[in-house]
Amino acid sequence: MTIVRLGYVAMSVEVANASPSQTMTFAQFSRIKDREAAIRKLERIAISNIENCLRLLKHNAANDIHFFRLSSRLIPLANHEELLDWDYLEPLSEPLQELGSYSKEKSIRIDFHPDHFVVLNTPDKEILKNSLKTLMMHQAMLKGMTIDTEHRCVLHVGGGYDDKEKALEQFIHNWGYIKPSIQKMIMLENDDTTFTTKETLYLCEKLGIPMVFDYHHHLANYDDLDWVSDWERIISTWSHSPLPVKMHISSPRSEKDFRAHADHVNPEMFMEFLKEIKGTVPEIHCMIEAKQKDAALFQLVKDLKGYEGLKWLDQSSFQME
Repeated sequence: MTIVRLGYVAMSVEVANASPSQTMTFAQFSRIKDREAAIRKLERIAISNIENCLRLLKHNAANDIHFFRLSSRLIPLANHEELLDWDYLEPLSEPLQELGSYSKEKSIRIDFHPDHFVVLNTPDKEILKNSLKTLMMHQAMLKGMTIDTEHRCVLHVGGGYDDKEKALEQFIHNWGYIKPSIQKMIMLENDDTTFTTKETLYLCEKLGIPMVFDYHHHLANYDDLDWVSDWERIISTWSHSPLPVKMHISSPRSEKDFRAHADHVNPEMFMEFLKEIKGTVPEIHCMIEAKQKDAALFQLVKDLKGYEGLKWLDQSSFQME
């Protein structure tokens, strides 16, 4: 038997006026002549974002949703080179603690997926430095929430740089320069254009990193369509993690635009995946990456209730028997 828990990404289409990624550009910041006033405005935006995250977690708890990806844009300009003297965590201490406490009280798994510019296999030292700075910001936010930072950040492998084998070795080379506490935060995901399931799994096994299998990405980018023969190896990468296995599910927008995410998840496509992994893990968390966010989760639940062999445990979790 396998328990399946569904989650969604960062924002809600059901909860009004609850954006967790309100922002301010550096140009807007610069137009405010009083720098301290500009910083206070940044802090107010960040606090509003965190408070909106808490609203979303309360919405999730009311709907028995145990799994949620936080926006990586909670704190605008946190890493900007002109604001390195800004101690952004101090004024955010209370709302961050409240967010973390609520997630733990309601047993909601939270994590991040830092933006695409976080690239760990880059040969450019400056890009690597900025990537690590962004990861340290995520680490600081998690610590501010008093959340265990282990395996809370999903990343893609990075760029192919016209030689994927060399790019994989560059990742291994750069990994040696990353401090262990940041290494422990990281999970790696196969992507839809460059690094396949097998290539990502190679790194995960070599470096002891949990692999987040993205089913849609695999169908868009593979060197062998058969992923099932690698599934045991994928779940083995989670053997040292305190968290259940995680995967991503989405559906193609169309055959022509296959890589783009659809508004909702095709239940037949999802069931094809579930039938293959049934009984292989005690619990799996499935992150829905669909344009309609929580509405896509609610629709998928309705669709799945038409299938036999699923015992519903609550509003978003079921057991495959």
